[in-house]
Amino acid sequence: MSEYIVVFITVPTKEDGFRIADTIVEKKVGACVNVAPLEQSVFFWKGNIEKEKEYLLIVKSKLEKFEELKNTVKSIHPYTVPEIIAIPIVAGNSEYLGWIDETLSRG
Repeated sequence: MSEYIVVFITVPTKEDGFRIADTIVEKKVGACVNVAPLEQSVFFWKGNIEKEKEYLLIVKSKLEKFEELKNTVKSIHPYTVPEIIAIPIVAGNSEYLGWIDETLSRG
């Protein structure tokens, strides 16, 4: 089942999250995107420890779509270096995984 992936993308605002989520679904590079608030992100940036409120996009997709998804997100993301990381789905509800296949193959 490693052909299926979950992709994590952080964004600075809810509006950015929904704009990027809409684009991902419209371009069929992700079947579903959850937009979840993060209370606080802590990260190292340009020599400093930063703390920012962010939103987390949780994208369900397929490995074969990752490069297109990554390039799509990078072209519209407000960050210079956006977080776009994928992890494999090692098991899942077969009907849900079938729905991902069907959704991403629609023209």
